[in-house]
Amino acid sequence: MNRKERTEQKMQELFHSHAAGDEGTDGEFMQILQGYIFGDVCYTGSLDNRMRELVTVTVLTTLSALPQIKAHVQASLNAGCTPVEIREAVYQCASFIGFPKTLNAISAMNEVFAENGIELPLPSQKTLAGENDEERYQKGLKIQEPLYGTEIADRYTWLPGEFAQVVPRFLTELCFGDFQTRAGLDGKTRELLTVVLLAALGGTEVQLKSHVEGALKAGNSREEVVCALVHASGYMGLPRLFNALNECRELLEVEEDGPI
Repeated sequence: MNRKERTEQKMQELFHSHAAGDEGTDGEFMQILQGYIFGDVCYTGSLDNRMRELVTVTVLTTLSALPQIKAHVQASLNAGCTPVEIREAVYQCASFIGFPKTLNAISAMNEVFAENGIELPLPSQKTLAGENDEERYQKGLKIQEPLYGTEIADRYTWLPGEFAQVVPRFLTELCFGDFQTRAGLDGKTRELLTVVLLAALGGTEVQLKSHVEGALKAGNSREEVVCALVHASGYMGLPRLFNALNECRELLEVEEDGPI
């Protein structure tokens, strides 16, 4: 297939619509957009449509691109993602982008679910029993430590008073306890989505490098990490792609005797 045919095929798969032509006020721009994202990037690398759409929804949530979130929640459903998978991808953004932006994305997502006749609320994916105050921390730490060790606790011992303890603890409880313990997405997928989220945010080089290493430890290949970042480039822009690749080169670089 040539580029035009690839673009048409992917638009049909994801949106059940034709690729852009000359119609409308900005047909030429839409042809460039769709040619790059759906004709080029979507056919480069190993990730399937389902994973690419989870990456896209994550990046769009990070960027608060609400109209595009709605379009890609629908595309995610068309690509075979379950409503629970889509919701979990959006939910876990909260630790990184804050609750207000995540709430806006949830609202846009739920509009699409309602339009598709999907009953809300979706089934609970909570695994915490809520029996004691230590549960969030202990179960979060069980996920955090194999991937990241005690890096955060060690780095912030300089904070005054109780903050040296509570800041690392809040991260463990919120990011890992409240969200990573949830069912609906496996740890490998959650870590890969965290990588593209941090790349899309920008200015997160320290965290990005740490989470690329975490994504590799969680079972993602270097090729999958690079593929996810390249896929995100049409939404977050090329500078943030290159910033991510440059920052994480030593983790992602091709080994002399083998492929990525």
